[in-house]
Amino acid sequence: MSSAAAATAARPHALASANNTVRVACVGFNNFGRTHIASYLGLPNVEIAALCDIDDSVMARGLKMVEAAGKKRPATYTDYRKVLDDKSIDAVSIATPNHNHTLQAIWGCQAGKDVYVEKPCSHNMFEAARIVAASRKYNRIVQHGTGASIVLHETKRRLQEGVIGDLYLARGLCFKLRDTIGRTPVEPVPAGVDYNLWLGPAPATPFTRNRFHYNFHWFWDYGNGDFGNQGCHQLHAARWALGVKYPTKVSATGGHFVFDDDQETPNHMVVTFEFDEGGRKKMLVFEVRGWVTNPEAGIVEKADAASGPAAGTIQTVGNIYYGSNGYLVLDRGTYKTFLGKKQEPGPAAAPQDQLGFGNFIDAVRNRRREDQRAEIEEGAITTVLVHLGNISYRLGRSLRFDANAMSCVGDAEANAMFRRPYRAPFVVPERV
Repeated sequence: MSSAAAATAARPHALASANNTVRVACVGFNNFGRTHIASYLGLPNVEIAALCDIDDSVMARGLKMVEAAGKKRPATYTDYRKVLDDKSIDAVSIATPNHNHTLQAIWGCQAGKDVYVEKPCSHNMFEAARIVAASRKYNRIVQHGTGASIVLHETKRRLQEGVIGDLYLARGLCFKLRDTIGRTPVEPVPAGVDYNLWLGPAPATPFTRNRFHYNFHWFWDYGNGDFGNQGCHQLHAARWALGVKYPTKVSATGGHFVFDDDQETPNHMVVTFEFDEGGRKKMLVFEVRGWVTNPEAGIVEKADAASGPAAGTIQTVGNIYYGSNGYLVLDRGTYKTFLGKKQEPGPAAAPQDQLGFGNFIDAVRNRRREDQRAEIEEGAITTVLVHLGNISYRLGRSLRFDANAMSCVGDAEANAMFRRPYRAPFVVPERV
């Protein structure tokens, strides 16, 4: 760590800027990162001080958003490490591809910045622990990009109060129409793109359009499939509101159906998690379904612009919780309950804010980690479930998981998939 970064880290309660203004750098905004920009532009006493992206065309779109809002032109960077050298920046907001999340968050903590990092916070099991360790060692506010929904927190409270009786099962639904990505050839890196920085920790592979920008989600080197993409939100809602942490058994089946293209990750997958905490068994069942499909429990909507290529399509994305006296449907900012043998309507919630940017900024100011609605430790636990499900799918067998040892019992092949080789100098450290 540089001496400047060390000095900043030693001042965990101070903002670099005057008048309680939080100065934020938005990092990566080809897709959902634009929501980061728009959200900070709408918050009082928050300044987007810098924009960072490896693609000049993406940078131009981000600048246009800031300037159209009548705000001061931010500094611009291609190399994220240069952002961290700027002592006037209080926080970084990361929406880069999955494989860069952990290292960029750790570097942010080491440089004395608070961090908002998109889901999933890690690309593999090893990284999930490292990102939490960094937040603790450097005493930084680190917020995860899922779990901040106000109605999710109300849902958990109502479930704990017994609104549907004895809770035993949660389901996550990610029925989102995904068209074929086709096949794209190797080609020169486009002008204005720093492909080396985009690759970061990932292996050096020739450039193709399918392995870049949004489609990175469908390649194991960079993404975690739709289970770790859209599905991470519903998986977190299922696990957290169910009141569990780590499973004892994970079973995943599925495949890449219908299309013959470059995609490596499954477009249909069912993952079952078994939990046994405090002598009480619970289950979580998650399904990714990538085609035209039926809605369930009334969960149906049109995908918004943040859904990338799926924008405008009809989807069923949400959660259903089952108890001894009914079920609860959680559907993007609202919930409904259906009680008794006749499944009569019960308590419900009006739509509420689902994003956590304001909550993050509040925590940056007051330094109260306990006030965060999406603190990094809970996000990391959910991300572990993503990785366990994908490992089970890729190996084609069930896993028995020991949370105390953080390993799969008697399965050296599964445990070897907990981490990856890193491409220097983009190495996630053993110790932070």
